[in-house]
Amino acid sequence: MDILLISGLWLDGTAWDRVVPELTALGHRPTALTLPGQGDGASSATLDDQLAAVVAAVDAAPGPVAVVGHSAASTLAWLAVDARPEKVAEVVFIGGFPAEDGRAYAPFFEIVDGAMPFPGWGPFEGPDSADLDDEARRSFAAAAIPVPEKVATGVVRLRDERRYGVPAVVVCPEFTPADVRTWIASGDVPELAKIEHLELVDIDSGHWPMLTRPAELARVLAASTGSGQG
Repeated sequence: MDILLISGLWLDGTAWDRVVPELTALGHRPTALTLPGQGDGASSATLDDQLAAVVAAVDAAPGPVAVVGHSAASTLAWLAVDARPEKVAEVVFIGGFPAEDGRAYAPFFEIVDGAMPFPGWGPFEGPDSADLDDEARRSFAAAAIPVPEKVATGVVRLRDERRYGVPAVVVCPEFTPADVRTWIASGDVPELAKIEHLELVDIDSGHWPMLTRPAELARVLAASTGSGQG
């Protein structure tokens, strides 16, 4: 199956460099997307620009696709499902959940000079970053790409309720499937609650398993998206 991989905040497509060959070996056709504003100098990029790039990749695939979003990009993956529910065979959320209609995309940290820079490791101390050693942290921070303001503050617009019929998987890194069930029951993740076919899969990692557990993550994605045929 064709699998589109979308990085979360501050990352470009190279975040998946160790996952792509693993998925290929497992019989899939992965594509790691680098979106407008993710290192191409397009500081004026908007959330709509990024969505258009993902939808173009969905449309370019010869058949049904799986769309994988990491962290905040879980919402971007969900927006692509909403735009093309007939073309997306499955959506996978890694360490994140889709925001509901009318919410800002990722207004989590301070905007500085038109962009949201990586805030340092303070907000991520604990389970998020426990499996990143000092060198990995330094490398991540040095390569982190400020998120354009109009991406971070873009408003999520969901229009097609057929999205709820697309099978979805939540890969749970620094939290557990039991946590997700609790959040669904409490109403904290309303979009997840409406998905008709939802699977929760645990992975023993911090927030960035594509960096720390690439082979294991590839196996989880391969299992979640079928046999690799198609």
